[in-house]
Amino acid sequence: MLVTGLCFVAVTGIVRHLGTDLPAVQGAFMRFLFGLVLLAPVLLSTFRMAAVQAALPMFALRGALHTLAVSLWFYAMARIPVAEVTAIGYLNPIVVTLGAAIAFGERLAARRLMAIGVALLGAVVVLRPGLREILPGHYAQLGAAVSFGLSYLIAKRLSERIPAGAVVAMLSLTVTLGLAPLALSVWVPMRAEQMVWLALVAAFATAGHYCMTRAFAAAPMTVTQPVTFLQLVWATLLGVLVFDEAADPWVFLG
Repeated sequence: MLVTGLCFVAVTGIVRHLGTDLPAVQGAFMRFLFGLVLLAPVLLSTFRMAAVQAALPMFALRGALHTLAVSLWFYAMARIPVAEVTAIGYLNPIVVTLGAAIAFGERLAARRLMAIGVALLGAVVVLRPGLREILPGHYAQLGAAVSFGLSYLIAKRLSERIPAGAVVAMLSLTVTLGLAPLALSVWVPMRAEQMVWLALVAAFATAGHYCMTRAFAAAPMTVTQPVTFLQLVWATLLGVLVFDEAADPWVFLG
């Protein structure tokens, strides 16, 4: 999960660099299309697995949730500071932890319930509803966090009987198919530079999802999820040092 966090922060930085020049769904589509190319050799063998064929409805549901999540995330990433995107995204581990306890019967100790409560309070501190303007990017990231959390819960169940590479390959396929009509409806011409950056996004994101799926198979989600909170430190440093974003003390407090 530590490597996953580093990969996802790299994705965050590249998408922030690309800005709003591309529609959110087009950028997301290209990221998954490049990822699909990287995973093509794995995908060919994946379809022959009986376990994959039996789990196609679960893969389709995960693909739909992830399609929604990445579209919202790309939209938010181009419009609000990196640290705020990451801080609001910490609702994702809350969804995952609670969902794992409810759906999979994973043990949820009192200290973890307290951590969830503190995390929710932290999200309120970051957003400060009523004390600051809540932008569409904030709402988009809230929706992305919940959708990602539900997607990761399905990934946890799939990883129990299907290899990590196959789970990631099927995600790339289903999300690419889900995003294709949305991207084509708003398509704009792309420069070669943008294509290169999106290929890097695909490489980092694919590596991150592979590491995350391996982690899901190796340990309970209530153990792996707390590690994700280190991303806020890296994301904040990225925003301050690379994008000259102000280090909002409320974000640190949250």
